[in-house]
Amino acid sequence: MPLRSVTVRVGDLQVAYRRAGTGPPLVLLHGASHDGRAWAPQLDGLSDELTVVAWDEPGAGGSSDLPAGFGLVDYARCLATLIASLGLGPAHVGGLSWGGTVALELYRHHPDLVATLVLADTYAGWAGSLPAQEVQARLAWARRMVAVPPEEFEPTIPGLFSGDPPADVVPLLRAMAASVRPATLGAQLEVMARADLRDQLADVAVPTLLIWGELDARSPLDVARQLERAIPDTELVVIKGVGHVTNLQAPEQFNAAVRRFCRAHQPGGRT
Repeated sequence: MPLRSVTVRVGDLQVAYRRAGTGPPLVLLHGASHDGRAWAPQLDGLSDELTVVAWDEPGAGGSSDLPAGFGLVDYARCLATLIASLGLGPAHVGGLSWGGTVALELYRHHPDLVATLVLADTYAGWAGSLPAQEVQARLAWARRMVAVPPEEFEPTIPGLFSGDPPADVVPLLRAMAASVRPATLGAQLEVMARADLRDQLADVAVPTLLIWGELDARSPLDVARQLERAIPDTELVVIKGVGHVTNLQAPEQFNAAVRRFCRAHQPGGRT
């Protein structure tokens, strides 16, 4: 049975999250147009030895609407408050796609809360990882998508999977898509388009695991190589035949990589 979310107040916001297991904490950050339900295979598959927490960021899932003017630093501050209020830090912090950018911003402002980083199919912001022409094309597409009448809104971002999504994932994708708020998604992608964290990558002083789909069309492997070169202590795991959403398309391989990495780098220096 899927885990029900619970909420905690963070400032003026109610932030929802799902929690499973005991052991060293692993905090997971979902991508754009998704919510914490996207981490169902990790909440189930890793909770035998980790405390797995997956949040619904502001504006997603069971959390409050996104406040006006909410920026990348605000996501990081909100996440930091959640981690601290739940007594999870320092934690393994993982993010996929947009969630990885939020994880990097969290580390930038609150390194004491981060034991390691797990960055999957992500970016140092779109501006920090993609050609300017590609960023502008994505931004134009996003603006068109959220400008349509509500009955025509379709929040499916193209290129998330190599081929069709696994059949057992389709109901989850439909459920998450049905709860996407157009204003939130539009604001979020505007933030992502401006974000450029390249200058901060060399300052990441915690072990970092990069997990990438070999066939990722959203954040191609050359983006992974950029991060691998820039972050001092990195390990790159490439999952063959898989696209952008590696945790859903290849959950067993994804979980095995995370499990091994977390065992090797336990918070507090335990091995």
